[in-house]
Amino acid sequence: MNFDFLWQPAGFGISEGWLDFDSAEPFWRAFAAGIVNTVRASVPAALIAVVLGTLIGIGRLTPHLLVRGLCNVYVQAFRNVPLLVQLLMLYFALTQLLPDSTEAVQLLPGVWLSKGGLSVPWPVRDEGAFWPSRFDWPEPTSFNVTGGAALSPEYLTIVFGLGLYTAAFVAEIVRAGITSVSAGQKLAAQALGLTPVQQLRIVVLPQALRVIVPALTNQLLSLTKNSSLAVAVGYPELVSIANTSLNSTGRAFECIAIIMAVYLALSLLISAAMNAYNTRVALRGWQ
Repeated sequence: MNFDFLWQPAGFGISEGWLDFDSAEPFWRAFAAGIVNTVRASVPAALIAVVLGTLIGIGRLTPHLLVRGLCNVYVQAFRNVPLLVQLLMLYFALTQLLPDSTEAVQLLPGVWLSKGGLSVPWPVRDEGAFWPSRFDWPEPTSFNVTGGAALSPEYLTIVFGLGLYTAAFVAEIVRAGITSVSAGQKLAAQALGLTPVQQLRIVVLPQALRVIVPALTNQLLSLTKNSSLAVAVGYPELVSIANTSLNSTGRAFECIAIIMAVYLALSLLISAAMNAYNTRVALRGWQ
């Protein structure tokens, strides 16, 4: 086992990411770019999963028949179809069903969507300035949309695919946490004259967190590890970079060892952060 190849020129490029990379740079920087891309996709996907999953979990308990039915359909549809199939379907929808870059659709002021991806305004820093001083706004041209920040179809696929899929499981976790709170607590909140929203925010959810947070931690860990499926749609995250490096060097054991070490480190960091939060929100009698 020898990792000396990490200091050799990679000889391949990386299509996108926050960390600039050139083919003449060493393999270790390529792996660093892959790790950054993994985090770049996992964090927004986790935010989508938690926010959407919480809303759907609450919706599954609402007395409104239509809302409850739609939430039930969402959960059953997304959690019973394999994630890889959902990613492929979403990718083909983004690259086949959307209009060409020359006919991009404006979703919001400065937000354009097409087969080329999503273009959004982005803060830029003028020369000599420390903080961004203005926004670069995308503008459609005869060939494509220029300016702003461009989010590729591959990136959109993995972020929304992971977020929507994991939200179905988070919804069930939130629903179970809310139903674990005793009816007496809810009746006491009603007796105090709290509105249904206040009951949920002040009384129910704080007590439900002791049930929600441990299970939510497992889902966030699964989401981070499931980001490895991005290789199927061509997004250059850690596994994709490792596969390219393996084919270039033949160092299969070393490349796989790096993948394992990185995912282990990310999982331990997520667990530590969620355990710290769980300790903070746990009821004293449950510590």
